[in-house]
Amino acid sequence: MSRSSTGKVRGTGRTTLEEVAAHAGVSTMTASRALSQPQLVSEATRTKVEQAVAELGYVPNRAARALASSQSRVIVALVPSLSNVVFTAVLDGIHDAIEHGQYQLLIGNTRYSDAEEEKLLHTYLQSDPDGILLSGLTHSPQVERMLAGSRMPVVSMMDLAEGPGELSVGFSQHDAGHAITRHLLDRGYKRIAFVGAQLDERTLRRADGYRQAMHAAGLADPRLEIMVPDPSTIALGAELMRQALDTLPDCDAVFFCNDDLAHGAIYYCQRHDIRVPQDVAIAGFNDLPASAWMVPSLTTIDTPRYRIGYEAASLLLDVIGGREPRERRIDLGFTLREREST
Repeated sequence: MSRSSTGKVRGTGRTTLEEVAAHAGVSTMTASRALSQPQLVSEATRTKVEQAVAELGYVPNRAARALASSQSRVIVALVPSLSNVVFTAVLDGIHDAIEHGQYQLLIGNTRYSDAEEEKLLHTYLQSDPDGILLSGLTHSPQVERMLAGSRMPVVSMMDLAEGPGELSVGFSQHDAGHAITRHLLDRGYKRIAFVGAQLDERTLRRADGYRQAMHAAGLADPRLEIMVPDPSTIALGAELMRQALDTLPDCDAVFFCNDDLAHGAIYYCQRHDIRVPQDVAIAGFNDLPASAWMVPSLTTIDTPRYRIGYEAASLLLDVIGGREPRERRIDLGFTLREREST
């Protein structure tokens, strides 16, 4: 038991909305409206309530609000990495889309692990979120069962779903992989290697696009593929470039599944007096901020990461709000940035 500033005994120790209202000199209903729908009260009233909240240290009881409104005002977003700028940009977009709707964002880092995704989803579903944002289209059977059982709206990010009822925002990873391989072929390169790491579903779809382009050109050769499950780093890119040049001496171009690896490859070539692109061309994927400033600057695929997060969250809010979305499958496309490395 604890005692409030008004002398009343409270069972939980939490400052109540009634105390905030009394401190601000307004009714409980007005205080509630000032916090949940501030546009409906005067600026003077809103200021008084906000001051009372700050002075009393009031924290709204989200569980009680959820019971009253049938909504938790919580959205879950699961991404595979919090250190990769690709996904921090996605999260920035999500945050900007939901910040004016008074939603809270629960972020989970799956670390590219099915088991971690299952654990996070199991935990977060206990908060009864209003909707879920997931990275990718491929999930474990257990995750699929939990999503089906929750009956919550789910939007997939980064790739495009094929099912007519599924909600997704992104671009075709396959087509992007095909486009950059086709670019290298059009530049006259023939022995084009594909180097992939992490081997998540997006990397594998880019590899499929590469294979299709090489097959169509009559140049497909499984020996040109180097695929490792290790997490992508600049250091790994340098090591895989060494491996490619050692095992494929006739290789004239390398398409790396992401820019981190490609940066490492360029550094390796600089250290070993290998000219890029005269001796070997290098291409990456994602157009990270440093790619335009490499020497030589890196040819890569520019992906709309921030827009994917923003549009995915906006689509989810439409569904939560009972609004029929204009599109259930939003293709934001991609842009090939041709630079000096090819």
